[in-house]
Amino acid sequence: MIDINNESGLDVDVEALLRLVQHHLLALHVSPDAELAIVLVDEAAMEQLHVQWMDEPGPTDVLSFPMDELRPGTADQVTPPGLLGDIVVCPQVAEVQAETAGHSVLDEMKLLTTHGLLHLLGYDHALPDEERRMFGLQRELLASFASDERRRRRA
Repeated sequence: MIDINNESGLDVDVEALLRLVQHHLLALHVSPDAELAIVLVDEAAMEQLHVQWMDEPGPTDVLSFPMDELRPGTADQVTPPGLLGDIVVCPQVAEVQAETAGHSVLDEMKLLTTHGLLHLLGYDHALPDEERRMFGLQRELLASFASDERRRRRA
């Protein structure tokens, strides 16, 4: 079950984020019954979480809080159902980053949600090799989702 709660005060296409996460869970061979919460918060709430959990000042774009430490499965062995955890995203920070990157706020929200999901599944980017692996997979998943969305719109 995927629960998306928009507490940010901004209009966000939560249906697109839901399709994105469903796509990624399927691509990563994670049970569709895995539980995941995505919470969209304003800058003040994100800053509070950032200070509390990361001991860093100011708001950030995305935070992940893994629960059952689930990992991606394989085509032969899907990850069993469990509690993936929570992804917290700040759309206001995403707006600024989207403008800097030259793409839409929704594209930035998709990127941040994908990034958060990969953290829940044990990926990290602290070391150069980890960063290459995680960011490469992030790009692959987003490209695959974009392709699926184009097919969906044509149908």
